[in-house]
Amino acid sequence: MANNTGGHAPRKRFGQNFLQDDGVIQAIARAISADKDDHIVEIGPGQGALTESLVTSGCQLDAIELDRDLTTGLLAAFSIHPRFTLHTGDALKFNYAALRADDTPLRVVGNLPYNISTPLIFKLLENTAIIGDMHFMLQREVVTRLAAQPGSKDWGRLGVMAQFYCDVSHLFDVPPEAFFPPPKVQSAIVRLIPHATPPYPDCDVVRLGKTVQMAFAQRRKTLRNNFKGVLDDEAFASVDIAPTARAETLHLEQFVALSQLPRIL
Repeated sequence: MANNTGGHAPRKRFGQNFLQDDGVIQAIARAISADKDDHIVEIGPGQGALTESLVTSGCQLDAIELDRDLTTGLLAAFSIHPRFTLHTGDALKFNYAALRADDTPLRVVGNLPYNISTPLIFKLLENTAIIGDMHFMLQREVVTRLAAQPGSKDWGRLGVMAQFYCDVSHLFDVPPEAFFPPPKVQSAIVRLIPHATPPYPDCDVVRLGKTVQMAFAQRRKTLRNNFKGVLDDEAFASVDIAPTARAETLHLEQFVALSQLPRIL
């Protein structure tokens, strides 16, 4: 179950660490709980460890794999399933909307390479209108940032933007020895469920993104310093935010309020 593609050597340039612990694979499969009515997109199936659990549910499964050396083994293992399709390409450049043939939301899963995890999550957040949920294996540090709360040293741009779009749950940790080769970091599984009703429907997400980026530009500096020349103390007072506060103390709704001030570009 953990290895369907023979003796492929993990490639550092693709950030490959192949999941090989059957107990962890089964725990992830239970968390996803795939069903025959689901349309699942698996990013980076690798050696097919999780793919096997997904296709046996009878779901429609689109797998996206960048490493062409793995595609032959994946096709040999899974092409017997009529609802399995393998796409060779870069998940960062992939057109996810093109996979939808009906109104069924996409369920996105994957063991994301650490070197592209943050930009890929931002890309997928932009596609939440067509996504039902997401389950990812990530570096635990990234999961901690995604699920962080205001006042935490881990609260930052990634968490603010992820929670603007989704409910975020840190499900469980995965030790290095569950992979080959073992990574030098701890991993974790995260679940992101897009909000059924956007909590801030009038918020311009581009303005919000720029506001959050500016607020966290220098974490140890106050909002007054980070927004110097953009917002004055009067502007902060108009949304009841102290200019002497640091970005990590603000709640999501306060970032939304800042983004709606006239001076924010």
